[in-house]
Amino acid sequence: MLPSTWLSGNSRIDSDPYHASEFFAERNMITAWHHHLKLLGILTVLLGSALVAVSEEQSKEKWTAPGAEARKKSPVAANESSLAAGQRIYVKRCVACHGRTGNGDGPDAADLGIHPAKLSDPAVRGETDGELFWKIPVGKKPMPNYGTRLSPTDRWNVINYLRSLARR
Repeated sequence: MLPSTWLSGNSRIDSDPYHASEFFAERNMITAWHHHLKLLGILTVLLGSALVAVSEEQSKEKWTAPGAEARKKSPVAANESSLAAGQRIYVKRCVACHGRTGNGDGPDAADLGIHPAKLSDPAVRGETDGELFWKIPVGKKPMPNYGTRLSPTDRWNVINYLRSLARR
């Protein structure tokens, strides 16, 4: 049987009965997409590597509060209610990495790749309340910033509690 294009009144003959040109056009488009996806994958890996390198570099930098922040004094007295509130926040937000006694030995510490600050260390104890008050909301990888998670009063309570850890 002859193709219908041969039998119709016009003398047109189907020059591409298997639609090969469509197949090759589709194949070329798929090949182009494949190349674009490979390029996108390579760029993603490179960008990810750069971000990791930058974050590792930042984690090695000295973490110093600006002078005005370091001079801040706590408006919250270190009384029983402040220490109790600070302990509740510390247990909820800090123990996993810094540990119950502030020795940087919390259950999540091993997974961080770096050692969390030993809050019981004399160097940390020597930091001013203002320095600690600045560091809590700023954070430093892998420590998240707690700027929106803790109110200023909560931060002062945690600092009061940290000071009590040093005396234990």
